[in-house]
Amino acid sequence: MREECKNFESRTYPSGETVRKCNLDLAPEAPWRCPDPCSGYERRLAGANWSHGKLVVAPTPPEPASLEVVAELLDEAEDIVNAADPAIIAENDRDQARQQFQKPLRNK
Repeated sequence: MREECKNFESRTYPSGETVRKCNLDLAPEAPWRCPDPCSGYERRLAGANWSHGKLVVAPTPPEPASLEVVAELLDEAEDIVNAADPAIIAENDRDQARQQFQKPLRNK
């Protein structure tokens, strides 16, 4: 992936697992490749008086033999998350309504 793009993000978790992704979700073959040309590519710029640390990015894992399988798997995972989203939001709304109802009234 183009690590110099401002939409590239890499995050390493305490477990050691590293996520390399496009924040615009424009890299279907992440973490191996960005589309060429990419409509969302913008070179990362620096501003005056910024203090920069080191960007330490874990090495990209080896590319699988077929990225089609990876893209299909990621699409299926995204469908699962998107399908669960409305149910989670509805459950959260019910919980918040219940909490509002259970709050004691204050005397003025």
